Amino acid sequence: MTPPVRRVLVVGGGTAGSVLTLALRQRGVDVVLAERQTEWRAIGHGITIQGNALRALREVGVADEVVANGAPWVTMRFRAADGALVQEIPTPPLGGEDLPPTVGSMRFLLQEVLSRHVHASGADVRLGTSVDAIHDDGSDAGVAVTFSDGTVDRFDLVVGADGQHSTVRRLIGIDTQPTPVGIAIWRMEGRRQPGMDCAELYYGGPRYKAGYAPISPDRMYAYVLDEDRRLESYGDRPLHELMAERAEGYGGLWPAIRASMGPDTAIDYRSLEALLIDGPWFRGRVLVIGDAAHACPPMIAQGAAMAAEDGIVLAELIGDGHPADKALELFMERRFERAALVVRNSVQLARWESAPDTPDADPAGLMRRSMEILAGPF
Repeated sequence: MTPPVRRVLVVGGGTAGSVLTLALRQRGVDVVLAERQTEWRAIGHGITIQGNALRALREVGVADEVVANGAPWVTMRFRAADGALVQEIPTPPLGGEDLPPTVGSMRFLLQEVLSRHVHASGADVRLGTSVDAIHDDGSDAGVAVTFSDGTVDRFDLVVGADGQHSTVRRLIGIDTQPTPVGIAIWRMEGRRQPGMDCAELYYGGPRYKAGYAPISPDRMYAYVLDEDRRLESYGDRPLHELMAERAEGYGGLWPAIRASMGPDTAIDYRSLEALLIDGPWFRGRVLVIGDAAHACPPMIAQGAAMAAEDGIVLAELIGDGHPADKALELFMERRFERAALVVRNSVQLARWESAPDTPDADPAGLMRRSMEILAGPF
């Protein structure tokens, strides 16, 4: 049995690493956070923050700021390709009745709130720093870590929160890698269109699905799920022209969104991937969490939620005084099935998106069952 955890290295300063750091500091644990970026910022466009993610963010005292900076909504609309309304449903309050069911946010604003609070927490934040080697011989001296600047330090626990292509995962010998799910996504961030008051999804059009959501009082995020092709296959053309072309055939607010795209529009194209370590996410006293352990396509919009939940649960177990080996065993008992459900159901939904005529496909039912479980404790 190892001694209680008093000093932790967190590798990666995204949602998982930041929430874990804040939750550990609340419990008096010394934390070093190593972030490879020299300028600590989020990369990406909009993000959907579900109620259970807000519940985790409230635990570390940042939910109010995130909601204030974002765009809450309480319903979701489903439309035909021409924009005709098919159905409007309330979004489930996964965080409880006292939190918005869903908030759209700009990724950089979410990260700005988290990083500012991490700095204020007293954590030792080391920017421009990555991990080159990890050595855990099981001794009470702790896990020895060699950093990119050549220094060596020791910790009671090392946590890799460094994303789908995790260095920590590789260093501890877990060879699970992200795999494509057969869908690519075009996404853009731009000026919020008049009348956009919630997320809306368009089905039955020329692509697998199109959608958008408000992410601030004046900004929005829009996307098109498309066939998975290499970007080069579209020729040497600007991304805004390509996305506008791939979004043709959708009505409602889409003509205005397409018209708003220009050379300065932030547009991203990528293949969607999934990852799930099928077994313990740790080796010795080194653990990976968040996207480093379980990553999924955004069909249920639960990536940030699962990352934040991981951080809260791990900090609770460490704060309860469990030594590292016991804390990690209990962590897996609480987190594996919940995270695995999100990954597996997200992948299934992606498969149904790309093959809508699949017999017995039931995306609405699978989504409903997923939300019923996710409304429960983490």
